[in-house]
Amino acid sequence: MRLRALLDTDALGLRLLGGEDELDRTVRGVMTTDLRDPSRYLSGGELVLTGLAWRRDAADSEPFVRILVQAGVAALAAGEAELGDIPEDLVAACAKHRLPLFAVHESVAFATITEHVVRQVSGERAGDLAAVVDRHRRMMTSGPAGGGPDVVLDLLGSDLDLRAWVLSPTGRLIAGPKVAGPGQSAELPAELCAKLAAEHLSAARTGRRGPYRVPVGSSTYSLFPIRSSARAPQTSRDVRETVLSDWVLAVEADAGDWAEERLDLLHGVTQLIAVERDRRDAARTVRRRLAQEVLELVQAGAAPAEIAARLRVAAPVLLPGLGAAPHWQVVVARVEWDGGEIEAGPVAQSLLEEILVDPLATGPEPSDRIAVAHAGDEAIALVPLPAVSAEHDGSESGVLADALLAAVREPLSAGLDGDGRVTLGVSAAVHSAEGLRGALEEARHARRVAAARPGRVCAAGHQELASHVLLLPFVPDDVRRAFTARLLDPLRDYDRRHRAELIPTLEAFLESDGSWTRCASRLHLHVNTLRYRVGRIEQLTGRDLSRLEDKLDFFLALRMS
Repeated sequence: MRLRALLDTDALGLRLLGGEDELDRTVRGVMTTDLRDPSRYLSGGELVLTGLAWRRDAADSEPFVRILVQAGVAALAAGEAELGDIPEDLVAACAKHRLPLFAVHESVAFATITEHVVRQVSGERAGDLAAVVDRHRRMMTSGPAGGGPDVVLDLLGSDLDLRAWVLSPTGRLIAGPKVAGPGQSAELPAELCAKLAAEHLSAARTGRRGPYRVPVGSSTYSLFPIRSSARAPQTSRDVRETVLSDWVLAVEADAGDWAEERLDLLHGVTQLIAVERDRRDAARTVRRRLAQEVLELVQAGAAPAEIAARLRVAAPVLLPGLGAAPHWQVVVARVEWDGGEIEAGPVAQSLLEEILVDPLATGPEPSDRIAVAHAGDEAIALVPLPAVSAEHDGSESGVLADALLAAVREPLSAGLDGDGRVTLGVSAAVHSAEGLRGALEEARHARRVAAARPGRVCAAGHQELASHVLLLPFVPDDVRRAFTARLLDPLRDYDRRHRAELIPTLEAFLESDGSWTRCASRLHLHVNTLRYRVGRIEQLTGRDLSRLEDKLDFFLALRMS
């Protein structure tokens, strides 16, 4: 379709601010973004919709427009809801680069424009996917009347004879076709889901543009990333901030020989499914807020009665219809990257929400029964357990660290790609507000134990703490003194003589989970200086800080000192 046709559609609420001579440009797609540099998501010919959240001052407009022009977009449409009138500096920048600029009235949602453009573009290019776009609103609704992404996938099968599935970054099946063709299965084996998710994460980390082609036996799968700028930080430039939360559309076909028109149609389908992802994320806002409120009360040392009252509010939201108050578990996660300033808390929060989904539940709706907050670099989940389940077998009920690890290790290791880590800690179940603070500390200790292990994805449960952290109060004083003196006295003596700060260095090194880069940054030291200090610690104590056992001994000695 052409830009002129958009301007002639009154329902879209578009007002031309510049570029009248360019209205015969062809629109090949639509993208909504508030990233300062969205170039990696652009392929050319798009109508770009923006709420202007990327604009901090007038100097930001010209670089943003230049990036769009270099990517070959057809036009820019800016919403008036945030700032009212479109800034003159943006109008001038678009005029300089001959980029058509529209103003979008505040009463018109970007989703309305997106739906119209996708429908028109798809209808003009090919009739075989028109039904998918015509049923856009059905996909956006849940329940029997709608069907969510499954409707789109069924239409892909009936109209294009394509089998397709929507997968999470951990390989969980979010949606798939309800009906299979003759001799076909609508199911996708769990092992294959994990493999495809791993291939998607690995390809995304290397900067390849989708679709990614993956041969599996006699079949080939084409993977189309499902990205949503609404979920990304407004100034995100690093793929690591979203790669562990993006969905992927897996199509059982080799897209390498597809015509450009069919590729465009599949990219349009990913945009429609991204709307469902955004809706799901919006629905999680209440659960996130509940978790944040409970976490703040627990960490502030609030009275158990106050915490219990907040839990009574959370329980019906997380477990609707549950008669008795549930037991709770706490799960702590941390995502760490080598180098770069990555805001790790939101990344870990999104990932933990995905990891804790019931593996037997499919789709985005039934599985949302957890509340995840983030504090600093950590994500902290409150996992409700029905009281009857928790009491039935306390040692085996609820979330188990080994099960979490087995479910996500393969795909996440590929996404971490040699420069990142995910560590998880799981507490025991507690049945009252008084136990939540202890459960939080227990989960944090377990995560530190996991971080001391080799591997990109590690987890530890509360059972693994029974031999040390939980028993510290029962260690006789003379044993504690002898243990700490043997490990720490040589370091204290050296610090007194040389002012070397070996004890603070040791504490920071353990709290950084053995990460040289993060520890050096925390202490404001060069990495070589940090390595010298750690080497001195090892020389004075005869221990090796690369070994899990010695790390744990130092950790316990510091805790008991």
